[in-house]
Amino acid sequence: MGDSDWLCVFTGGDVCITGHDSGPVFEEQPSSVVYPEGLSEGKVTLNCQARASPAATYSWRVNGTDVPVGDPRYTLVAGNLVISGPQFGRDGGSYQCLAINRCGTILSRAANLKFGYLHDFPGEGRSPQTAYEGAGAFLACQPPAHYPVLSYRWFVSEFPSFMKPDGGRWFVSQVTGNLYLAKAEPNDTASYFCFTTINMDISTKSTFSKANQLTVQPDANARKSAPAITVVPDPFSCPMKVDGLLPSKAGASAEGPILTLPEMTFHEEGVYECEAYNSEGRDTQQGRITVQAQPEWLQVMSDSEVEISSELHWTCVAAGKPRPSIRWLRNGQPLSTQDRVEVNGGRLKVINLALEDSGMYQCVAENKHGTIYSNAELRVQVQVPDFRSNPVRRLVPAARGGQVMMECRPRAAPKPTLFWSRGTELLTNSSRVTVTPDGMLRIHNISRADEGKYTCFAENYLGKANSTGHLSVRDATKITLAPSNADINQGENVTLQCHASHDPTMDLTFTWALNGALLDLEDPGGPYHRVEGKETVGDLLIVSGHLSQAGTYSCTAQTVVDSASASAKLVVRGPPGPPGGLVVKNVAATSVELRWSRGYDNHSPIGKYVIMGHSPLSPGWKRMRTDPSNIEGNAESIRVVGLLPWMDYEFQVIASNILGSGEPSMSSHTIRTQQAAPTVAPSGLGGGGGDRNELIITWTPMAREYQNGDGFGYILAFRKQNSPTWVVERVSNVESSRYVYSNQSLSPYCLFEVKIKAYNRKGEGPFSQIAVVHSAEEEPTVAPSRINATALTAFEMQVSWDPIQHLSTNGILQGYEIRYWRQHEREASADRVRTAGLETTARVVGLRPSTRYHVTVMAYNSAGTGPASPRTTVTTRRPPPNRPPGNVSWKTDGSWVTVRWDHVKTLDNESAVLGYKVLYKHEGQSALKVLDKGKTSVTLPLPKDNGYVVLEIRSWGEGGDGAAQETIVSRDSGNSSPCSGGARRFTSRHRSLFPFLFVLSVILFHTWFHLRLFLCV
Repeated sequence: MGDSDWLCVFTGGDVCITGHDSGPVFEEQPSSVVYPEGLSEGKVTLNCQARASPAATYSWRVNGTDVPVGDPRYTLVAGNLVISGPQFGRDGGSYQCLAINRCGTILSRAANLKFGYLHDFPGEGRSPQTAYEGAGAFLACQPPAHYPVLSYRWFVSEFPSFMKPDGGRWFVSQVTGNLYLAKAEPNDTASYFCFTTINMDISTKSTFSKANQLTVQPDANARKSAPAITVVPDPFSCPMKVDGLLPSKAGASAEGPILTLPEMTFHEEGVYECEAYNSEGRDTQQGRITVQAQPEWLQVMSDSEVEISSELHWTCVAAGKPRPSIRWLRNGQPLSTQDRVEVNGGRLKVINLALEDSGMYQCVAENKHGTIYSNAELRVQVQVPDFRSNPVRRLVPAARGGQVMMECRPRAAPKPTLFWSRGTELLTNSSRVTVTPDGMLRIHNISRADEGKYTCFAENYLGKANSTGHLSVRDATKITLAPSNADINQGENVTLQCHASHDPTMDLTFTWALNGALLDLEDPGGPYHRVEGKETVGDLLIVSGHLSQAGTYSCTAQTVVDSASASAKLVVRGPPGPPGGLVVKNVAATSVELRWSRGYDNHSPIGKYVIMGHSPLSPGWKRMRTDPSNIEGNAESIRVVGLLPWMDYEFQVIASNILGSGEPSMSSHTIRTQQAAPTVAPSGLGGGGGDRNELIITWTPMAREYQNGDGFGYILAFRKQNSPTWVVERVSNVESSRYVYSNQSLSPYCLFEVKIKAYNRKGEGPFSQIAVVHSAEEEPTVAPSRINATALTAFEMQVSWDPIQHLSTNGILQGYEIRYWRQHEREASADRVRTAGLETTARVVGLRPSTRYHVTVMAYNSAGTGPASPRTTVTTRRPPPNRPPGNVSWKTDGSWVTVRWDHVKTLDNESAVLGYKVLYKHEGQSALKVLDKGKTSVTLPLPKDNGYVVLEIRSWGEGGDGAAQETIVSRDSGNSSPCSGGARRFTSRHRSLFPFLFVLSVILFHTWFHLRLFLCV
């Protein structure tokens, strides 16, 4: 019978063949299903697939009873069980799949088929509820009958206006469905609906309750009072852990009424306390969190091939809470202590193994949270002794004077009897020869006479076999130059020598080990390098020695038959190692005591220590102040001072010597210093502004590092200047930055002295320096007087007035507002112009010509405008002519040009022409000449560079400036003549494009002008 034909197990007459067959292993197991109750047309599929050779067959059990696959309601597809038209009460239960082949049977995990339902809420209405402003309340969901568990949400007034978080005021319990409200507000008055949902594997169903009417009424006896915790939702949520530090994963939720702990572990177990407090007092509630877990394997058994008549020992270990119980299965059937089998919890022992013990074994761990399975296959083997797969070595070299071991490991079951012979001589134990019970042959102090053939014989009740090898004796390997001890500083190089002699017929190799760990000498970038030389030289070069490279170096010279070793110690001196055992003791408000144990000095005495600290306020580690400031090298404790009260800190200790500073110690546990009363006053005290009868005080909120404790708030003191009595108010919100004091008797823009200090649970801090703040301004009470309005042109006027007295402004006068409107319009439609500061004149533009306007003036400040002055009237002047000067001509004379034009005649409704304005423009520069009406010409200089001049001519008078005429003049254009047609004229529509087309216009004009001269000639 060959190696691949070992007999293992009989199952129903079939034979499981080693090396060819394998027992089932699940690749897919059934999962629990929640099926909608009343859905009769659907199907449920429970999956089951296993890997096996030969392929597995399948059967199913429900509640421990075989499923009748022949029933039309049940169909087996591969290993999957399909249930048609599942019905409640008939098909519900716990299903398990069995995978079977001739090597054994395994049982799957249980999959529960359950039926889900959600009934409607009762149809009757719900009683309305009333809450008082500032108090807490809750609305009961009272869900209908259902399975499985529900998820809960609430919506307001109409679907789908679902509730959203509001600063932690709302909480929906996912256990009861109740809606909890803290600190009710008037706008919380509404109709609320409980919305429930169940999630099943193939569908989802939701329903919602009748309206829960909540009315929030003002509290007639409203007054400040200490908080009272009346509702502790489940799951429990609180911002303090009574029996330890609050887990860091709580994050920002620890500052609110709902504590969130993601990814719970056993470390989060404990008693938690929720504390609510304000300036009037505090209240607390406690609750315990217990964490449980489904089973998880820590140790499982593995497939085993064991010879017949021997013993089997398997162990399974599982963790979980509650502690899991463990049971065993063989080929899907329960296994208990009987005959040769001993079951003791997670331990299985089978003695005197027989062929029928082969099969598939399962270890099952379970608690109320789940069940897990571990599978393994046992193969009981039987075989005649056979050396074909593992014969004795044909040639066994050995060194003279050394020892040799020759193995004899045939395959056989049951275990065979083993013995050795040399030639015809049976070997027995002597001073140099040892034959062990497991067939190992050892020969000590070998000599040339020991060379020869050695044969191992194996025998059991099934048969016999033997195998022979030849022992060859060689010269021994010896160390001729051993490495010497060395002492270096960190960063230095060192060479350790090692020379050896050996049998010349064999190759010699050297290896090095540090503290027993083999070194890699082939890495070119590594610290260890082989020194090239003769075959008998194996020196080691260590580059840039490091503290971690100190220790015992062993050089080994070896051939295939023996080896020789020698060792030396390398000392590397360097900075100290990290101190150990860092603990924090005697925590006070501004100091703590640190204790530690000395680390390795790395062969150079420790000179001093420094303390490093870290808090949430600093991004990295920084050196801390200590008392005394210098920490000697023999110290093992120190007091850290200058800490902030009520602040989290971590600490590290760093040792140093003459070679430098070492690695820091492990960080201490995070500690929080004790609370203390505030020591500094808030900054940025100021204020002002606001509405009538208000005093607004502002400040910069105190940063976390200055709060020094919880229950933090501010105390404000203020009084009218020169008043002996201070008004004191408390502000309990740490984030507050302003306070509004309202009093109907408060005078406008009244001067107040203000000071502020901080308080917390431990007491009050110092007051700040006194700041001066004004109460809110009110509108000025007096109107400006002696209003005068004068028309300047047809389009503008100038308004002037006498200022009001400062005491009448009720604040800081910011300026004056001018209101003006046409005679036929209402004052409400007036246009407005504002001045800034103390100006008492203003120019108003954009008016209509020949129009009568009403004008008033009023003072204004930040609160608004004061009363209007008595109105005055003004009539704007007639408009200027809307025609430009006509018949413009020009004539050059050397470097001058004379330009002439016709006088502009006015119409009856236009203002008289009093003169003309000529604007002279050249290369970005301009000059203005104003002429009286008797002049209709002007002489101007021409540019020296043969360039062009742009002239703009318009009339002017009491109504303002008239329309403009633009003319382009050049030096080489000659005198004006009838042929030339005079100067080039541009109308108003050209004027709007002139800034963009000026250069192009000049070029075109130059071309046109010379073309006209040519045609005249």
